Amino acid sequence: MKKIFISLLIFLLIAMSAGFFGYQKLKAFQQETIKAQPDQLLFVERGTTGKKLAELFEQEKLIENAQFLPYLLKLQPEFNKIKAGVYSLNGIETVQELLILLNSGKEAQFNVKFIEGKTFKEWRKNLENAPHLTQTLKDKSDQEIFNLLNIPRLVKNIEEYKNLDGWLYPDTYNYTPNSTDLELLQRAAERLKKALDKAWNERDDNLPLANPHEMLVLASIVEKETGITAERAKVASVFINRLNAKMKLQTDPTVIYGMGENYQGNIRKKDLETPTAYNTYVIDGLPPTPIAMVSESALQAVAHPEKTDFYYFVADGSGGHKFTRNLNEHNKAVQDYLRWYRNQKNGK
Repeated sequence: MKKIFISLLIFLLIAMSAGFFGYQKLKAFQQETIKAQPDQLLFVERGTTGKKLAELFEQEKLIENAQFLPYLLKLQPEFNKIKAGVYSLNGIETVQELLILLNSGKEAQFNVKFIEGKTFKEWRKNLENAPHLTQTLKDKSDQEIFNLLNIPRLVKNIEEYKNLDGWLYPDTYNYTPNSTDLELLQRAAERLKKALDKAWNERDDNLPLANPHEMLVLASIVEKETGITAERAKVASVFINRLNAKMKLQTDPTVIYGMGENYQGNIRKKDLETPTAYNTYVIDGLPPTPIAMVSESALQAVAHPEKTDFYYFVADGSGGHKFTRNLNEHNKAVQDYLRWYRNQKNGK
């Protein structure tokens, strides 16, 4: 009996030593440094087992030998709730930190910036260059994308004017890898619709605008005329006053938009006189569609314009504008600006 007891004791001691040794190995493995490359991503598929994860770690050269990983996941089940996804390894230094990340489900985030005042043609370049974004629209025309986004059909002769300018909300959009370009645009379209609905439903009384589409068109003009948020409601008042007085809007950004690829950086008298659907020196009222992407501040400026008796404005040389009530005042303001411009050009 004594020999059996001693043998059993020795066996238990050996087992305990082996267990302790194994435990220490696993603890050391947890703290092993991973060798991630700058901006490296780790793609984890759904249903990845401990063995598959170990193979993935070795395949991605994060650690040389991941044989202990399946045992670690069994010993510490809090690390064994791996979530499928694409993970950024920036800032991850140890196996333990990596496992915490994979259990958190916090996938890598990227973003694309869409700037107000730009056109969809300009936005589309940003969209196509966005990293790790699945491109599904490269072969689609603007009109096809217009249909896919279910843009409100408020435009007369809709087949002629299916363009996306104005119909997408400018902002920085975060996304995870494998998101699609269409999903991002759907988010932007939905946000614009909400902002437009809000502005239209809360607008001042007696605005000379027939529907939300006209509000969006005018907001796009305000957006292009000034980047100063504080003066947008005053700029909007000029156009509202002109619409009420049945005056032509005579705004240069619409001329430029109507010129398209023919615009080479300056507007000539001939351009002001050349008819296009957008030339507000020629047409009455608003152009048929927005001419740029619109910020919420421009929408709110049109929804709540200042109450003024201004019908004109011109650049004042300091980034803002000089507002005037009649043509005589306007002509004087123009001459003041031209004098300032000449002095600047001559270094005075």
